[in-house]
Order: sequence, then C-alpha cells, then structure tokens
Amino acid sequence: MRQIVLDTETTGLSAENGDRIIEIGCVELLNRKLTGNNLHHYINPERDSHEDALKVHGLTTEFLSSKPKFAAIADELLAYLDGAELIIHNAPFDIGFLNKELELLGKPPIMACISGVIDSLVLAKEMFPGKRNGLDALCDRLGVDNSNRTLHGALLDAELLADVYINMTRGQDALLIDTSDSGADGSSLELIDLRQFDLPVLRANELECAAHEALLADLDKASKGKTVWRTRVAAA
Repeated sequence: MRQIVLDTETTGLSAENGDRIIEIGCVELLNRKLTGNNLHHYINPERDSHEDALKVHGLTTEFLSSKPKFAAIADELLAYLDGAELIIHNAPFDIGFLNKELELLGKPPIMACISGVIDSLVLAKEMFPGKRNGLDALCDRLGVDNSNRTLHGALLDAELLADVYINMTRGQDALLIDTSDSGADGSSLELIDLRQFDLPVLRANELECAAHEALLADLDKASKGKTVWRTRVAAA
C-alpha cells in the first residue's frame, strides 16, 4: 500500500479569496515504512503572504520570488501522487488549496488522481477526545521529537506527521514486536501461537472499576457527551 503524507504552507487561510500555496512537502510510506522518496517544492505565489501567515512559516515574498510557480510543478506533483492514499492533518484545508490551484490550471480536482484521503486530525480527535490535537501536541503525546520545529515547514511537518500517524495507527498482533526471522544475534526466533495456552482472566476490583468510571466521566465531560462508548451502550 502506497501512502503519501502531505502538508502545505500558504499565503493565508482562504483559497477562495485568492490565497495561494507557497510550499508543498510530501513523504512516501510504502506498507507503512518510510521510503525516502519524498517530494518538496517552494512555490512563487505571485502575491504577498498575510502578516499572520508569515509569522507561522517565515517564507518571505523576496525568498519565494525566485521559486517556480505552481503551474511548473503541477504535473510532477500529480504524477508523484498518482494512485496513492493521502494522509493530511486537517485535510479539508490542504485539499481545498490543491483543488483551487488545479482549477486555475484547468485540471481536475486532486481526488481524480488519488485513491483516497485520511484526515489524521479526525483520527486524533477520535483517539484523544477533549485533548489538544495539533501536530505539536500529538508529537509530545506520542513521543515524536519535534525539537527542530521552530517555524512551520511543509516537508518537516509532513515528516513529523508520518511518525505521528504510524504511532497512532500501530497495532500489535503478537508478543514479538519484531517479527523478522532472526534475532539481534542472528539466532532464529520461534513464534509461539498463544492460542495453545489457557490464559487467566484478571478482573478489575471495585476500586479499579470506580477509577475507570471516573475517567470515562471526565472524558464524557470534556467531549460534551460525544464519547462513542456511551452512545453504543445507550443504543444497546
């Protein structure tokens, strides 16, 4: 499965009101592993950035004036994204800007060349209801090193988001995290089928159950009653 983690920087917040993309960063995942086949472009937007946006990304009009326009990199970008699933944090924002840039060139919207989009912000809100779920907050929560992120940059943010996404969606279906055929010393590893064991069931005591209910109540309050488990219990 080929996935592309994508991020953009823009001159402002509204593509419909004339704001443009000034930077695109893409990081490739193949079967959930980083390949190093990344794509990165600074883009001349042919306009100034809003003051607040400039404080976020630090990319000046002078710096961008010598960079290619979106039209010059569009075909390369579309070929790179072709058939991939995109992973984007707050996807409607970036997709909206990409579609506007493509529309200005008379090209179909981005969904015409990709297989789908995963919004990592939606995933984060489902996993951590009531919490801050910006990229910096997720890096702190999931142990991803973001110490080099002093300003927003599309490629750096895409690299960080790739690590965040892998951490958010990591599953474990065996006691051995590394399921390769050999150990660190070269010896072969024996995979054990746990179904052969009669594993004991350790049930929570009254204090543990009370603590669990208190935590659920806090999450219910923080999410204003939108927690999934309460909805399912009510439906049942």
